[in-house]
Amino acid sequence: MENTAEALKRLVQEKYGQIALQSGTQLGSTCCGTSCGTPADDNCPPMADSYDGLNGYEADADLGLGCGLPTQFAGIRPGDTVVDLGAGAGNDCFVARAETGPAGRVIGVDMTAAMVEKARRNAEKLGYDNVEFHLGEIENLPLADGLADVVVSNCVMNLVPDKREAFAETFRILKPGGHFSISDVVLVGELPGAVRGAGEMYAGCVSGALQKEEYLGIIAEAGFRNVRLQKEKVIYLPDELLRNYLNPAELEAFRTSGTGIYSLTVYAEKR
Repeated sequence: MENTAEALKRLVQEKYGQIALQSGTQLGSTCCGTSCGTPADDNCPPMADSYDGLNGYEADADLGLGCGLPTQFAGIRPGDTVVDLGAGAGNDCFVARAETGPAGRVIGVDMTAAMVEKARRNAEKLGYDNVEFHLGEIENLPLADGLADVVVSNCVMNLVPDKREAFAETFRILKPGGHFSISDVVLVGELPGAVRGAGEMYAGCVSGALQKEEYLGIIAEAGFRNVRLQKEKVIYLPDELLRNYLNPAELEAFRTSGTGIYSLTVYAEKR
């Protein structure tokens, strides 16, 4: 896999553009649909948490590509302006809209044109005039300084080549006193080289993940304060998937290495 920033962006745009044209029932083996949450069930939903019971949930906008429920932890208040980074088909935006209400504003940003179009169609179908979607990259957001009360993102920062710039941009668009709640994938320990270098595993939200402590350190370096974990869970990669990249000895070595892949939801404030 060519790992220049532009090559990685093209890879993600291609894969997620394909997903935007699929239905939810077709997503079991694509991108973030490549890994499961428990070793006991190889047919379990991938990394995504269930949105059952959350107000604003829209099944047509749920492509199963998240790894948490950041909106559940985001402390969104009526009238807030909320920005969703990597909004996909709009699912988290619509959940956020249920929290901020008709007096608020919800803005989704995604770098894949097909996703933005799908999200706009979903918003139009739902009749939401205070939810909008923009084409743009997280490292260079098409949004004004100090716009957002709250930023959310769901399993997207690991796909961004320059994570420092992504969190710097998150800081820039937040109002003083604003905060974010972001769900993402991180590592503790090293992935095997064949997994780390696989394009499908980058688009699958695994090989682009940072070490947990480095990830949290970048957030602090961006100027955020009161950084804290709101939720953490293990992500299990089934043997069936790993056999595409590892021989039996390599797979056994990985299983006994102590390497862990985790979904975390992290909160931080701009003061």
